[in-house]
Amino acid sequence: MNPTAEQLTDWDKRYVWHAFTQMACYEPLIIESAEGCELIDIEGRRLLDGVSSMWCNVHGHRHPKLDQAVKDQLDKVAHVTNLGCSNSTAILLAKRLAEITPGDLNHSFFCSDGASALEVAIKLAFQYWHQCDNPRPKKTTYIGFEDAYHGDTIGTISVGGVDQFNAVFKPLMFPVHRLPIPDRRVPDEASACTYHLRILEESLEKHHEAIAALVIEPLVLGAAGMIVQPPGYLRGVRELTKKYNVLMIADEVAVGLGRTGTMFACQQEEVVPDILCLGKGLSGGYLPMSAAIATTEIWNAYLGEFSEAKQLCHGHTFGGNPLGSAVALATIDLFDEEKTLKQLPPKVARITEHLAKLKKHPHVGDVRQRGMIAAVEIVRDKVTGEHFPWTERHGHQVCQFALKHGVWIRPLGDVLVIMPPLSVSLEQIDQLCEVIGAGIDAVTKGKDASR
Repeated sequence: MNPTAEQLTDWDKRYVWHAFTQMACYEPLIIESAEGCELIDIEGRRLLDGVSSMWCNVHGHRHPKLDQAVKDQLDKVAHVTNLGCSNSTAILLAKRLAEITPGDLNHSFFCSDGASALEVAIKLAFQYWHQCDNPRPKKTTYIGFEDAYHGDTIGTISVGGVDQFNAVFKPLMFPVHRLPIPDRRVPDEASACTYHLRILEESLEKHHEAIAALVIEPLVLGAAGMIVQPPGYLRGVRELTKKYNVLMIADEVAVGLGRTGTMFACQQEEVVPDILCLGKGLSGGYLPMSAAIATTEIWNAYLGEFSEAKQLCHGHTFGGNPLGSAVALATIDLFDEEKTLKQLPPKVARITEHLAKLKKHPHVGDVRQRGMIAAVEIVRDKVTGEHFPWTERHGHQVCQFALKHGVWIRPLGDVLVIMPPLSVSLEQIDQLCEVIGAGIDAVTKGKDASR
């Protein structure tokens, strides 16, 4: 006998511990199935998936080709370890990634999620400096950015900078050289790139002998509030890290796989990092799958006789899982078969049109966009940029309004994220943005914008 909706709701609140959620306040939303860009809950209600099920769904839910890829792989093998063993599907995926990533990013270390890929990258960079041709064992620290988010392991919260998440764990974290968030608006759009690169160079000039790597989300800092970097900044970062002999780790877990309009965000400024991390959309949002992809120079530093103990002593039980690898290969194939990237410009333009309208709202302080990633920031005072008290949860209130009007989104504080699957239609973009606008109207109605 199948459980009732009431039973599932009760059990969800009683037994499931949800991420980043105060369980005493949690109100369940239970999804039973999905189709295309829509989620279907246990009551049969259809909801537009406005944030790609946490930024990971690429080609839509229940895509026939992706479903079939999983089914076909199940007829072969569901899982084998990659510790001293391999499987043909993971091998094909590694080869395909070497072919489509920029430069000589030819060597994939497979993991289960974005945080674990970043954790690998952090360790790869550290160990590299101990055993490369010109060892620099004093390179033991990193450059990270304020409000950056790279995951929730001890290593990734250390290089990350979200104090709200990390404060209680400070005693466990290692020190990092922390730079201001490279916001295109600071100090102003005309000088932002030069300003932030100067700050970076000052830090590198002073500390480069101790810095193993810089960790950055290219073009857009996601959980920081979808903060868009100034044009040219990423390219400048790559030039400076090379100048000062520091590795560059590009966290494309959220911004990779077409989100910014190109397959990889780094390609927009012709940057090749030393290590590229992928996750979320790598499997189309179907299965846990991520990768830390290193250049041949990094790879070579780990080669040697067994007695030299140069291997990376790190691994995951489900790294290189055949099911995840199969759907990842199919996801990449779909970019070619459906010409996904070529379909994006009209969608990007439609989002831009809606953002221009939303920007005029008296309680919208800023709108941001890079490709299919966009955000709307709610403020109390448009002139000063003053926010509402965070405890009032205006962003959450807008999301609750949207839920009642057929759209599922999740905020970053009072920043509303617009990040639907790349397969979204123009009509669905209209629905998503119009509901957000109506939600802001409803939540801020009667509040003095000049306060």
